[in-house]
Amino acid sequence: MSTIAAAVSAPPPPLRQDAGVIGLVGLAHMISHFSQLLLAPLFPWLKDAFNASYTELGFLMTLFFIVSCSVQTASGFLVDRMGPRPILFGGLALVGLAAFGFALSPNYWAMACCSVLAGIGNGVFHPVDYTLLNRKVSPHRLGHAYSFHGITGSLGWALAPALLVPLAITFSWRTALAAAGVLAYAVLVVLWLNRSRLDLPPAPPVRASAQQAEGNFDFLRIPAVWMCFSFFFFYAIVLSVIQAFAPEAARQLHGVPVALSAMCLTVYMVCSAGGTVLGGFLAADPKRCERIVAAGFGLAALTALAIGFTPVPALAVPALFGAMGFASGIAAPSRDLLVKRSSPENATGRVYGVVYSGLDIGQALSPLVFGALMDR
Repeated sequence: MSTIAAAVSAPPPPLRQDAGVIGLVGLAHMISHFSQLLLAPLFPWLKDAFNASYTELGFLMTLFFIVSCSVQTASGFLVDRMGPRPILFGGLALVGLAAFGFALSPNYWAMACCSVLAGIGNGVFHPVDYTLLNRKVSPHRLGHAYSFHGITGSLGWALAPALLVPLAITFSWRTALAAAGVLAYAVLVVLWLNRSRLDLPPAPPVRASAQQAEGNFDFLRIPAVWMCFSFFFFYAIVLSVIQAFAPEAARQLHGVPVALSAMCLTVYMVCSAGGTVLGGFLAADPKRCERIVAAGFGLAALTALAIGFTPVPALAVPALFGAMGFASGIAAPSRDLLVKRSSPENATGRVYGVVYSGLDIGQALSPLVFGALMDR
């Protein structure tokens, strides 16, 4: 408590410290989301290079998320035991190594092995990120920290096609993936040079008590943990559908021109980032987090239903995608605060590892289910 009091008594140092941690964690989170779209923008090139079907290429993504889910749950325990910094550095190194492996892959099965490697690297980020933010950032700045964290994730998704596709067109898909590896290692170097800002001891041990028999797994008894897991599972299904199929579905439903339908996802992501900024301010009052989450995702759901079941003019479809993204973005910081509220002090990494594994499971299953629906 004395350390916290000293930090509060000198305003400038804690602000710089918080900003540094938030920025570095956000940079790592950007690479996490970037790694999730390493292959999808390059499918047209990979299909020809390996004579693979889109189903086979989609399996590479499913494999990535299945592995990431398994690793994410386990890495939460490692973060609590070893501290987040070494786990973060290892994850970034594996993502970069996987990108170089993709670039050098001679066949489809080599790509599958690299997907496993990339999934292992991606699986560490959420337990690491939220442990660092929750334990190093001042409580009254956590809403803004979660907001920036969400924005950098959206930027990572946007950066992948923006970087990889032009490089593939200009040079080759192998050059594009090699550049992705360089980017991952460049971020690793930045974090290494600022490693003192990310220093954090392992989580405090569980206090001896009569109820310590289950020890490290006590947090699994908390109902809110499983409610959050379920929420993230269904959220990931929806997000994956929006990323993969919603623009094409809108084109077929409303006759949206191809060029305009391609803008729908970009508009969604940009507006989602804008909504996340506003959501960071709204989350400053933890008492209204549930209402913000319900209102944000409720409005996004109503917008999606309007796109699917009403005769919307083609030119209005991108605007509705923007409204849907903005509404869901508003809810994101409050959503993360709800997870923090469910996390015991000594189990932050484990809770976030389990809860956010719902994202990977949802993203792994969604393409298989909704891809079949799109084929009908």
